[in-house]
Amino acid sequence: MIPTTKFTAALCGLVLVTAAILPATAATAVPVEATHSAASPEALAAAKPVPLLGYSTQTVKTLNIDFQYQQTGYWCGPAATRIALSARIAPPSQQQLANELPTTTNGTDWIGQVTRVLNNHLGTGWYETKEMPNDPPTQAQRDLLWRDVVLDIDNNYPIVANIVAPASNHPPGYPNYTIYHYFTVIGYDDSDRTVLIANPAGFAPTATYWLTFNQLATLIPPKGYSA
Repeated sequence: MIPTTKFTAALCGLVLVTAAILPATAATAVPVEATHSAASPEALAAAKPVPLLGYSTQTVKTLNIDFQYQQTGYWCGPAATRIALSARIAPPSQQQLANELPTTTNGTDWIGQVTRVLNNHLGTGWYETKEMPNDPPTQAQRDLLWRDVVLDIDNNYPIVANIVAPASNHPPGYPNYTIYHYFTVIGYDDSDRTVLIANPAGFAPTATYWLTFNQLATLIPPKGYSA
């Protein structure tokens, strides 16, 4: 799809964990403290154990990735792109991807740049830029996002999402202000409509965690995703 509208992505979240690396065989995640009430779907998703990467059942599929936390406060775009590439190839460094995107101290300007870099490195036209300008998203946009999650993960293509997370709608561990960020979707569970996130910022105690699909859909507008 040819994008028709560009949106500017602000500086990525500044919370970094530079030393920790997620093993490809990482076991069950420690439940993280949710920002929602204990009974909410978001809290239940955040506390849900993360399976081994590459795990697959009739309803659950997760991808093997080479995880790295972002190496600067504004390299969430390069880091999320690197995570996505690592499911299929030996990925370039974050520095190289930052040069290619190109990423500045203001962050990565637009999700379409991620789409271009993903396709260039994979030698494919698989990835397309999907804009989600409506906030809240329309039902058609939600349906397309879920279809893309399932189709891409089933075919070993992680999704890179550009999100805007206000204080009222935070994934686990986010600081109490609006966060402009990129992260990577690396799995899904069809039984409860949750998605597995690899978050390069290190906000949460764990590198990967589950979000409800509904929360993912409300985080992306007015930005977009590569799928």
